[in-house]
Amino acid sequence: MSIPKITAIICTHNRDRYLGDAIDSLLCQDWDDYEILVVNNGCTDRTDEVVQSRLPHPRLNYVYEPVLGLSVARNRGAKETQAPILAYLDDDAIASPQWLRVLVEAYNNNEKLAIAGGKVTLIWPDNLTRPSWISDDLAGGLGLYDLGDSMVLITDPRLTPRGLNYSLRRSFLDHIGGFDANLGRVGTKLLSNEELYMTELALNEGWEVAYLPDALVAHNVAPERLKKDWFLRRSWWQGVSECYREQIAGRTGIGQFHRGGERLLRGLYKSVKYIGNPALSFDNLVYAYGQIGYLKEVMQLMLNKEQGTGNRK
Repeated sequence: MSIPKITAIICTHNRDRYLGDAIDSLLCQDWDDYEILVVNNGCTDRTDEVVQSRLPHPRLNYVYEPVLGLSVARNRGAKETQAPILAYLDDDAIASPQWLRVLVEAYNNNEKLAIAGGKVTLIWPDNLTRPSWISDDLAGGLGLYDLGDSMVLITDPRLTPRGLNYSLRRSFLDHIGGFDANLGRVGTKLLSNEELYMTELALNEGWEVAYLPDALVAHNVAPERLKKDWFLRRSWWQGVSECYREQIAGRTGIGQFHRGGERLLRGLYKSVKYIGNPALSFDNLVYAYGQIGYLKEVMQLMLNKEQGTGNRK
């Protein structure tokens, strides 16, 4: 069997209610030279049943990865295929029919392209609309990603493509040694920033990163994510992730306390300042809460160094 031009990879952990639609969207692509791989990352729900019911399809492959962690699962997926382009779709997302074709064309047309992702729209549960207290920035935490209707070369890592609609050139991924297993969601721990870090690595080494509006994906918003405590918890883990990203980039030290403290105070101040605007006020409160997670992790890192371990706990 010949090596496909692109492999679409779904890394899944206990999302059986959405997984079938994600797989089906990949089975209906308007591009021919591709395969699909589902990585079962320690699932305990009906995931196996959902995948097995579709396995007769010749494009679909299935592997089990017992070690929890999105980055671990992504690396496992990359090892299971030889395709030169790897496209990652979240298990609760739905790819547009042209998704893989748009990605392949972009890589074919730009040999410097290392990372690419497309526009993401949101599917609200039970046809609900966005609650008034969710700002545009917080909606980004649910996956919303829209930089317009034209292709954009990303130069600011903060604008990096969303992980739910994400692709890489294999040669770049191999060069950097894969995804860092210390970043990315692990079970209920909402660690993040892995895509931001990958974009930093790519740009620093002269590669390019692109936003492709036509590589469209729709993302299901789970009902449990429409609670304020979910956003607070996610922001906390984002702060923890940011501390680790600075650690591996060699930007640790006393300056982290200054940066985190300044951001904490700014977030709290704006939360009070915009008290008349529920969305903007809560957005800044969430931001401030994330800085507490960041500062706590900085303190733990400092204590580890004093004790001579130098390891994250």
